[in-house]
Amino acid sequence: MKWILIILAALMALAAAAYGGLIWMITQPAPPLEKGPVLTLSQGEIQAGTDRDNPDILQINGIPFAGAPVGDLRWRPPTRPANWEGVRDGTEFGAECIQARSGSSEFLSDLLNGMGLNAVQRHLATVVIENGPPPVESEDCLFLNVRTANAGSETLQPVMVWIHGGSHQTGSGSLDIYQANQLVENGVVLVTINYRLGPFGYLAHPALSADDENGVSGNYGLLDQVASLIWIRDNIQVFGGDPDNVTIFGESAGAQSVTEIMSTPLSEGLFHKAILQSGASTYNANGLTTAIEGRMSMHEAGLAFMDGLAPRDASAADLRAIPATEIIAHIPNKMHLGDYVLPTVDGLVIPKLMGQAIGDGSIHNVPILAGYNADEATLFYSDIQKPTILVPEFPEALDDRLDLMREIYGETNGNTLIDLYGLDDPETYQTGETDMLGDDLFGVHMRYLAKSNTTQGAPSYLYHFTRIPPSKSQTIGAFHAAEIFFVFGSHSPLAGLTEEDKVLTEAMGKYWTNFAKTGDPNGAGLPAWPVYDPAIDEWMTFNPSIEVKQGVRAEKLDILEETLVRRVAAAATQITPAPEFSPGSGSQEIVADSLEP
Repeated sequence: MKWILIILAALMALAAAAYGGLIWMITQPAPPLEKGPVLTLSQGEIQAGTDRDNPDILQINGIPFAGAPVGDLRWRPPTRPANWEGVRDGTEFGAECIQARSGSSEFLSDLLNGMGLNAVQRHLATVVIENGPPPVESEDCLFLNVRTANAGSETLQPVMVWIHGGSHQTGSGSLDIYQANQLVENGVVLVTINYRLGPFGYLAHPALSADDENGVSGNYGLLDQVASLIWIRDNIQVFGGDPDNVTIFGESAGAQSVTEIMSTPLSEGLFHKAILQSGASTYNANGLTTAIEGRMSMHEAGLAFMDGLAPRDASAADLRAIPATEIIAHIPNKMHLGDYVLPTVDGLVIPKLMGQAIGDGSIHNVPILAGYNADEATLFYSDIQKPTILVPEFPEALDDRLDLMREIYGETNGNTLIDLYGLDDPETYQTGETDMLGDDLFGVHMRYLAKSNTTQGAPSYLYHFTRIPPSKSQTIGAFHAAEIFFVFGSHSPLAGLTEEDKVLTEAMGKYWTNFAKTGDPNGAGLPAWPVYDPAIDEWMTFNPSIEVKQGVRAEKLDILEETLVRRVAAAATQITPAPEFSPGSGSQEIVADSLEP
């Protein structure tokens, strides 16, 4: 027995040592990129890096696409990036845009637990997250990153421009999940961008409008995105990219940003296709000086946000003098204003409500690929605690919740939704509300956009991502953002991929890049994906089997869409009418005269 205990103790010590060695190995910073060629841009020379996994791919990171929006340039449209002397290091990412980071650890914990990872997997993931160096952040953050295997080639490749999500408040283009090679290996040039976030990106305020030559404020993050597209148009050929074949794509707030770019006259001619993963700004009803019933105008919200930081009569110079760290520290005091730190219908950058523009076709109608995930709200419901965002609050009692559903949707439609989602069962109503919230936040908007785009004569392709984590103990299903790892091929080693998952990853990467190349996702070896026809209502589903399904959640989405369209129409009458949109009528000089070559 004594020898058995000694052997067991030795084995346990070896296992502990091996585990400790594994932790040490996975927490070591990645080695620097090996140097590749030096490329010449209009701003100066830049040192490219060679990708660690594929030496045929170059990474050129931290490229300034606009001037630093600091000092007197805070809360102004982006300006021309400065030239530099010598060779700039393009092997390191630029700073992330300054942002509030509270709550991220709780979200990651919920995600890890919900995926059903075992104790060892959760511990390893937590160790990696907690031991990672804090990201470098700054107001000086308008950088983009390029991945290419085509630099120097005379045959140009399509360009895919990724706009990250994060509720317009957090995130960056340099996050690991976007820095992968699958898309580039399929024959495109990949660009990931930063843009100003939170109050730095979207605060509107009377003093800032008074200081602007066009009399508007807000939308700075959107203007940054347009500025990045101008830079790409003028520079991407150096990397082997085709400026006449640009696809913008994004997820969540990044997909909302895609609809915002589609809605602004300033983006005319800067992109040619769009991919939207779980997001559209159909029901963003923020007006600069006017508001829908029960809400503030963006000027009023800006004054409310600044309360406690600056007096109501503060000048633009006073606001720009507030230290950035104080603004970030102030955000938790104003969480109730989160819905106002978003793009603004100002009559100029965004001429009209985006839902209205989508419906009447006064957006840039281009080929689109769009969709959402089956369980979008599993990571949100605990905070939102209601089945729809059309009203600010829901009562606690179940009977009162059901009465409010009938009030919002009408007696007949309300009862139908209650029945379809099972909202009247005290034991399971929260599960039903979670399902409905996902359709309300994402599903109805994606289908509505596809229907409207098709009506305007541009092809659309719809998908529904239903693949769930393989663990038997998972609880979050096909959660929000789950498809990103498949599109980029950026799965964590802890994800527990099945062979079917690997096939799905390869297929989704090909669909996305085929679409970027031609406006049609179909290609050799892939199941046929039909162009969307509202009369037939066919979606491609990924589960991880790939098959076409008709009428995905059709009865539910029909009711939600009917109410959405009615709400958008009512909101449009309450926002000050803007000049009629016509492509080309808005000059890109609004972004900044000096951005133009």
